[in-house]
Amino acid sequence: MKHSVYILECADKTLYVGCTNNLEKRLKEHNNSKQGAHYTKIRRPVILKYSEQFPTLTQARSREAQLKHLPRTKKLVLIKRPLVRPV
Repeated sequence: MKHSVYILECADKTLYVGCTNNLEKRLKEHNNSKQGAHYTKIRRPVILKYSEQFPTLTQARSREAQLKHLPRTKKLVLIKRPLVRPV
């Protein structure tokens, strides 16, 4: 099973970093469901701007932590790259 780390752009132009094993389902949850993260629920709609795939959850969580600690300016540079980067 592949695990994805992703960056969303919220309606207020803030960025959200997350991790999931089903990116399509999680994106729908962020935009439509009560199961979306509270941060994104109050900033809908959200748009997928970037994602990376990893073979293990451990690798994905590690990358998620790295991205969450990046300053906004570096995240903006990152999301200008192609949307999906293969492992």
